[in-house]
Amino acid sequence: MFDPLHIPQIQSFTDYLRFEKRYSQHTVIAYRKDLEQFFTFLEENEYPFSPLQDISTVHIRSWLAALMENQRTGKTVNRKISTLKAFFKYHLRTGLLQTTPMTTVISPKIAKRLPVFVEQKHTENLFNHVAFKEGWEGRTERLILELLYTTGMRLSELIHIKESQVDIQQQRVKVLGKGNKERILPLDAQIATSIAAYIKGKRVAYKTPEMVYLLVNGKGKKLYPKYVYLVVKKYLSLVTTIKKKSPHILRHTFATHLTNHGADLNAVKELLGHSSLAATQVYTHNTIEKLKEVYKKAHPKA
Repeated sequence: MFDPLHIPQIQSFTDYLRFEKRYSQHTVIAYRKDLEQFFTFLEENEYPFSPLQDISTVHIRSWLAALMENQRTGKTVNRKISTLKAFFKYHLRTGLLQTTPMTTVISPKIAKRLPVFVEQKHTENLFNHVAFKEGWEGRTERLILELLYTTGMRLSELIHIKESQVDIQQQRVKVLGKGNKERILPLDAQIATSIAAYIKGKRVAYKTPEMVYLLVNGKGKKLYPKYVYLVVKKYLSLVTTIKKKSPHILRHTFATHLTNHGADLNAVKELLGHSSLAATQVYTHNTIEKLKEVYKKAHPKA
């Protein structure tokens, strides 16, 4: 019986991603699933794939066409194309292949969607007028929101911050981003003071001389992703009507507010930990939309 899990070329590739590229477990699993789907398609349609050199551009295009027929989005198809490109490129490097069947495979164009973000007046309302719970839970919830909004860090970066990564005196925090890349993020004086008070309060609340992770829940345990999601959703629901209310929305909000106030795009790129400027440039579209709105309201001939 066919089992894509036992295809050695997939295993060697995912080992490469895990141990050499040092990708996260979540990313490696996503690559593996894409490849398993692809090889299952080849098996079900009796296309040759052993040896690997037998896979042609025709087979790949057939799979992509099937995905489109099943109403997979352009974004999903593009991700699967990226997976195959990385897979065949890896086997070119190992010498298993002399050519790649991906050379003439073109990714479908997808409509660019502007990142959703929270209006500045709503974030001001969140931190200046919303009442947070009394006690440790409320302190943790507020600090979660403040860190996500004032630094633009990712959810995974937030929950893995260790106390040792925070420098109160220098007002900065070190985070570990995608691909295990470290970057330093600045903290404003107010949030640095809040963090110092939080750490001190944690020592008292839990009678523990050493706490590894900065943020902990009511039981003194490290935060988990769903906890943060629920916190963000709860508080954003109080100040905005946007549909998506996730930690990543606060990252979009951070970047959009910076660009709206004239921040250098390269600086925003570094703060977000983007590998290329192209990923950051999407936030300039929000700025342009804002400028259009101002123009229409203020210009006599608009």
